[in-house]
Amino acid sequence: QRQLVESGGGLVQPGESLTLSCVVSGFNLDYHVIGWFRQASGKEREGVLCISNKEGPVLYADSVKGRFTISRDTAKNTVYLHMNSLKPEDTAVYYCATRWDACGEFHYEYPYWGQGTQVTVSS
Repeated sequence: QRQLVESGGGLVQPGESLTLSCVVSGFNLDYHVIGWFRQASGKEREGVLCISNKEGPVLYADSVKGRFTISRDTAKNTVYLHMNSLKPEDTAVYYCATRWDACGEFHYEYPYWGQGTQVTVSS
């Protein structure tokens, strides 16, 4: 079965950096994409970044442009979300999800999800 497990969340101060990991199993990253999404309290779930072999990185959220990057280590079945210059508005539960072939435009296009990891940015 397809499975995704996020880790690396925690409490950080504004301006600090944090890297999240998404370890996947049951499918190959060569043929599936990984999208990072986040959902803040009281807000809709939004896409952050996506990565695939076909497309390369795809930016969903303008609010993280220049601060967040996505990378992939296929040998380790792991995708990373590198978050720099964190702001309080980045506080959310961060999820990784997968779909076949190419990055989608919306979260409902991703059928398989991890459990999420909490990122809290506060002083």
